[in-house]
This record gives sequence, structure tokens and C-alpha cells, in this order.
Amino acid sequence: MRYPASEKLEIIRTVEASHLPVKQTLAMIGIPSSRYYDWYARWCDGGVDALADRSPRRKSVWNRIPDKVREDVVDFALEHEDLTPRELAVKYTDEKRYFVSESSVYRILSAEDLITAPAHVVIRAADKFRDKTSRPNELWQTDFTYLKVIGWGWFYLSTILDDYSRYIIIWKLCTTMKARDVTDTLDLALEASGCDQAAVVHKPRLLSDNGASYVAADLAEYLNDKGMDHVRGAPHHPQTQGKIERWHQTMKNRVLLENYFLPGDLEHQIGAFVDHYNNHRYHESLNNLTPADVYHGRGAKILKMRKEIKKQTIRKRRLQHQAAEA
Repeated sequence: MRYPASEKLEIIRTVEASHLPVKQTLAMIGIPSSRYYDWYARWCDGGVDALADRSPRRKSVWNRIPDKVREDVVDFALEHEDLTPRELAVKYTDEKRYFVSESSVYRILSAEDLITAPAHVVIRAADKFRDKTSRPNELWQTDFTYLKVIGWGWFYLSTILDDYSRYIIIWKLCTTMKARDVTDTLDLALEASGCDQAAVVHKPRLLSDNGASYVAADLAEYLNDKGMDHVRGAPHHPQTQGKIERWHQTMKNRVLLENYFLPGDLEHQIGAFVDHYNNHRYHESLNNLTPADVYHGRGAKILKMRKEIKKQTIRKRRLQHQAAEA
């Protein structure tokens, strides 16, 4: 059976994300080990395009990226060393108004020896939350995570994340994990989102785990007064709150690169990363939009603009090819 490149990449990602041995995972999905390792080697060497079935190449390719653009992509990548090929492709398209695909960026950088390892790490929840949201402020996820300040002890980060857009509505660094800390964070979130004043049919539902602060009677009374429903995930199943769990990991991977000796320094670093995450980090599951784009309703306009840029870029390359062939 022949598989398109996209399905081959999905199989590679599935095997990488599996907690089972590679051989056992491949047996479950019916893929021979030799075929999988051939795909993996081709993907490491040439990215997604290398996974496509090989066919005779034409001597002249009309859609070839001009050398000047290739050089510009390399310069752009050196200016944004922290971005992956996917993020570079999106940012280049948005800023330069010239479409370059993720696979093309990968090939260009690989040819310059600027990529030394696979550029993705896949972490996927076992199950999805069955009641998917369809708009911002429909469901909020919340949780605590802990961070240490040397000489001060542990602090607890309380966060409200919008489920639909993954936008961090508000966060608060606390010294405890009590119900009062949750309600204080919710007060800030309701104010920041405008849900405390706007006349809406339904207030956001709250999704949390079963921690002591979330099952407390004080929180239940607060939510009842605010007209908010409360949904709690199944015990020992953090995948239900997978989006905020993933946010915690993403944030800690960046923030905990440094040690902190004052709470104010930690707060400053968290605030800087929240701004980056909300407004500048392209999210793959959001069609490479930022959470702020989706939360504030700019997503459709941006996707339409990118589609037009791609159309104009392809047309320009075709005309350049026709002129060169004439």
C-alpha cells in the first residue's frame, strides 16, 4: 500500500510519541520495521518532501525558489535562531509577503548545515476533551504549577487559559494553593476578558483537576454566585486538562533555564514569556496562528492574507520560469 508523504510523517510522529517499543507500535499499526526506518532516514535527511514517492525529475522546475530568496531565508533564520522551520516559514511569509513552505525552509537550512537533528518533539494526550469548544470564553482551563525562588522557597503559578484559543487570559504567582488563590485569579480573568461586565447568555465554564483548592466549598459558592459551571477531569487523567498541562511544560522549558533569587525576577520572566506565547508564538494546532489572533478574532483575516500571498508567490514563480524558458 502506498502512503502520501503526510501520512508517512503522521506515522513517524505516532511512533515517536508512543510509550511502547518501536517494534510493538509498528506491529499494532501494520507497518514493517524496514519500511518505517527507511521513511525515518529519508525524513531526517530531506524533511517532509523526501517522504514523497520518488519519480523522475524534470530538468526545469517552474516552482523553484529563486537563489536570492534562498539566501534571504538563510539570513532570516540566522536572525531568528530560536524558531523552528515551521515557525520560520510562517514568520517569513507574514513579514516578507513571500510564501515559503515549511519543507522548503527545512531543505534550505539543511543544505547550509543549520539543522542537525529532527526539529520536533511530539507530546500528545491519549484522549481529547469530548466537548470541543467553538468560540473564545466558552471554556477556561485552570491549574497550578510550582516554581522555586532560591532563598524564598516554592511559589505557585495559577493560570487561566482559554480552551478554544489557548490564550493565557491571566496568571497570578501565589504563595499558597488555596481556594482564595483560585477565586482571586478568576476575578482577574473575568475583568481582563470583560466577562464581568458584558451581558452574555453563558459565563465561561471552568475546567480543572480534583485538587483540594478546586473541590473546596468556597470555590463552589463563588462559581455559583458568578453563574459559572465547573467541570472537573477524571482522577489520575491529566489529559483532560491537556492544554494547560502542555502550557506548563512549554513555559517551564523556557523560564527554568535560569535561577531566580527574587520573586519579582521570576514574575518578570513569566510575564515576558506569556507575552511571547500569546502574541508571537505560532501554534501548530491553531493553523500557525498565535493564541491572541484566535482569541481576538483576527485568525480568519490572517489566513486569508496568507492564502493570497501564496497565490501571488506561485504566480510570480511561474512567470519567472516562463520568462527564463522563452
